[in-house]
Amino acid sequence: MTTTTTTAVDTHCPYCALQCGMRLAPADGPDGAPVQVLERPEFPVNRGALCGKGRTAAVPLAPGARLTAPLVRDGGTLREASWEEALDRVAAGLADAGRRHGRDAVGVFGGGGLTNEKAYLLGKFARVVLRTPNIDYNGRFCMSSAAAALKAAFGLDRGLPFPLADVARAKCVLLVGGNPAETMPPAVRYLRELRENGGRLIVVDPRRTRTAELADLHVQPVPGTDLALALGLLHLVIADGLLDEAFIAARTTGFEQVRAAAMAHWPERVERLTGVPVPVLREVAGRFARAATGIVLTARGAEQHSKGTDTVAAWIDLCLATGKAGRPGSGFGCLTGQGNGQGGREHGQKSDQLPGYRSLTDPAARAHVAAVWGVDPDTLPGPGRSAYELLDGLGQPGGVRALLLMGSNPVVSAPHATHVTARMKELDFLAVSDVVLSETAELADVVLPVAQWAEETGTVTNLEGRVLLREAALAPPEGVRTDLYVLRELAARLGVPDGFPEDPREVFEELRAASAGGPADYAGITYERVRAEDGVFWPCPAEDHPGTPRPFLDRFATPDGRARFAAVSHRPAAEEPDAEYPLWLTTGRVLAQYQSGAQTRRVPELARAAPGPFVELHPRLAQRLGVADGDRLTLTTRRGRATAPARITPGIRPDTVFMPFHWPGLGRANSLTHPALDPVSRMPEFKACAVRVERARDDR
Repeated sequence: MTTTTTTAVDTHCPYCALQCGMRLAPADGPDGAPVQVLERPEFPVNRGALCGKGRTAAVPLAPGARLTAPLVRDGGTLREASWEEALDRVAAGLADAGRRHGRDAVGVFGGGGLTNEKAYLLGKFARVVLRTPNIDYNGRFCMSSAAAALKAAFGLDRGLPFPLADVARAKCVLLVGGNPAETMPPAVRYLRELRENGGRLIVVDPRRTRTAELADLHVQPVPGTDLALALGLLHLVIADGLLDEAFIAARTTGFEQVRAAAMAHWPERVERLTGVPVPVLREVAGRFARAATGIVLTARGAEQHSKGTDTVAAWIDLCLATGKAGRPGSGFGCLTGQGNGQGGREHGQKSDQLPGYRSLTDPAARAHVAAVWGVDPDTLPGPGRSAYELLDGLGQPGGVRALLLMGSNPVVSAPHATHVTARMKELDFLAVSDVVLSETAELADVVLPVAQWAEETGTVTNLEGRVLLREAALAPPEGVRTDLYVLRELAARLGVPDGFPEDPREVFEELRAASAGGPADYAGITYERVRAEDGVFWPCPAEDHPGTPRPFLDRFATPDGRARFAAVSHRPAAEEPDAEYPLWLTTGRVLAQYQSGAQTRRVPELARAAPGPFVELHPRLAQRLGVADGDRLTLTTRRGRATAPARITPGIRPDTVFMPFHWPGLGRANSLTHPALDPVSRMPEFKACAVRVERARDDR
C-alpha cells in the first residue's frame, strides 16, 4: 500500500519548465489520488497559481493509473514478472548486443523530465558501464537550437539569463513562436503585468493563440519564415538609424558581417517571404528599437526547424544591435518546455556533453569528469548520434540494436513517427523505464515501473536556471522502484558494482563535484540552500556564492567577454507547399495536455477538456474544401497520414493548418512531420512541412 507523509510537503509540479511551487497535503485527493495539491503562494515563480495540469498532478499517482509491477515479453505478450527477472533480462539484453555487435550497438535514450540526479547518473551509466557513445534524449527536440545559438553568441546556454520577473519590467517584449497561455499559464501573469506597467507585447505566431490575444500587436508570418522576419527587422533598425552604436562597440564583435547580411533582406523582400506587410515590419522594428528596455523570447515555433539555430541567432542579433542584452530589463531568452529541459541537458544525457555542460571533446573536461568517476579518461567514448539519428538507426547495420529508454515516448513524440515506430520494432532488445504503459513501452521486451515525482526527492532546473528541489511526499506503491535503483542494479549486473548510489542526495553531491568549474557550475548548491532560498541560480561555484540570476550584466561568457553576432541568411524550409501538397502544416500543444500525453491523457478532468486531436483551419480554406466544423479531415504528407475533426477559426492563416501532437493512433500529428535536421543543433523540422487536406472518406 502507498503510505503518505503526515505533514504537508513543499515541492514542484512535474510538468513544464516553470516548475511551479505547490504543496502536497496528506488527504485523499480527486480521482483516487493519495495526496491533494494545494497552492504555495510564497514561491516566487508562480506565486501560488497553478494550471489545470498542475492542480490535477496527483491523479496519476493513484495505483489504477500507473504501472505497479515489472513486465516482460513472452511469446509476443507482456506479463508481470519479479524485479529480479526483469533486471536480469535487461542486463542480458544489453550485454548480448554489445558482445555480438560492439559497444556502439547499445544505446540509451533519456528524457527532459528526469531530475538532475537521474540525468547525471544515466549519462554516467552509458559512458562508464556500457561505454557507448550512443546516448541522447528527447530534449534534443526541445531546446537544442536555442542552446546552440545561445552558446555561440554569449558563450553560455542558459535559457533565460534573467529571472522571469524581469519580463514584467521590460518596456517591450517580442515573443516569437510561443504560446505560454496554453503551455505554461501561470507565466502569463508576467505578460499582463508588463502591459499594466506600460510595456508593449508583440507576439509572432501564424495562429491567433490565447497568448496572441493578449498582445498589443500580433504578427502572423508564414510558417518557417521567422529567420527572414528577424533579418528584415534588423535591416529596418540599421536603415532607420536605430542601432545602439555604443553598445555594439563596447560589448560585441562581428557586427559588420551581420550588417551586410541584414541589408540583403529589405522590407519588400521580407514581405514576400513572410507575408507580413511592410508597415507592420516598420512598426515592430520601431517599437522594439526605441523602447528603453526590451526582451526577445523564442519558443518551439521559432526553433523546431532545420534552420532553428540560425533563426535564434538572428533574433539575438536584433537584441545586440539595439543594445538589449546584458542589461537589467533587457535580453534574449528561450522559454524552455520540458520540466527539466534546462538541467537535463547540462549533466550528461546529451550525446556531446559531460556534466556541468562540459564538452565531450575537451581533453580537460574529460579528465575532470573521469577523475570524479574514477576511470581513465581514454575509456570515455566520444560524441554519439543525436536523438533522431539514433532513433533512425535502430535495428540497422551499424546502428543501435539494444536500447534502454527512460522517461520518453518517441512513438508519439518523434518526427516521422511511423518510421520511428517501425525502427523500434526492429530492435533486438528494448527496455523501457516509465511510470505508465506508454505507446513506446507497449513495444518493449521489458518494462520497469518507476516512481513518480512526488514519490522521490531530486533537483530540477527551471527555465530561469533556478535549481529547485522536488521533495518526496509519499512512498511509491509496492512493486515500484526508482530510476536510480534501476541504474544501480543494472550497473552491478554489468560488472560495475560501485559508483551508482540509489540515494539522490549522494548522487547530487557527486554531480556538484563533476560540474565544479564547468559552465553549469553547481558546486555551491546544496539541498539545504535550495530549500532555504526557494532555489539557487547557477552558476554557483561555492557555498558562500549568492548564485547568478543575471549572468551577463558585466561581461558575456566568451573568452573576451564580448557577445558574438552571427551572420545568417534566410533559406527555405526543407519542404515547401507545391501542387500535390499545397498547404503548410504546423504543430503544437493545447492547454489540457502535455507532451506525448502519456500521463495527462489518463487524468479524467484533462481528458474531458481535451479528449482528442483536431485540425485547425481558416474559414476560407474550409469553404474551399467543403467542410464544416467537426467534419473529419485526412491530412497527408510525404511521410504519412493522420485523421481528426475540423476546428474552423479565423485566427489561423488561410494557407496553414494546425494539429496538436499529444495523441497516438490515427490522430498522431507526428506521423506527418518532417525529420530534416538543423545542421548545428540536429533539431528536426517539426513546425513546417507541406500537407494535403481532404475530407475523410468515412465522413459525409
